[in-house]
Amino acid sequence: MSDLGRFKAGFFKALAHPLRIAVLDLLREGERGVNELSSLLSVEQSALSQQLAVLRNKNIVVARKEGLNVYYSVRDKTVFRLLDVAKQIFSNQLISVQDMLSQITTPIGGGR
Repeated sequence: MSDLGRFKAGFFKALAHPLRIAVLDLLREGERGVNELSSLLSVEQSALSQQLAVLRNKNIVVARKEGLNVYYSVRDKTVFRLLDVAKQIFSNQLISVQDMLSQITTPIGGGR
């Protein structure tokens, strides 16, 4: 595998967690502190910190310390376009699955 291939796989792996996706969605509006993120997501700060570390290690988010507080923001806003495209792909797949299910549950021959 090429270095680029490993980089891409690592990047997508960093996005492959529901809490990390939720963090990124909250950061769409701009910088937020760890306390605020923890409160909004209803998770312990320790669990949140672990997920933020993954995003930070892949340079998806950056941290800024101010006194005792740490604030996070997204390094490259293009990641939001990626998440939006992924959401559209999932939506399209869901529509396809719903269409298949409706065909399966429709009685063949008009029902009895």
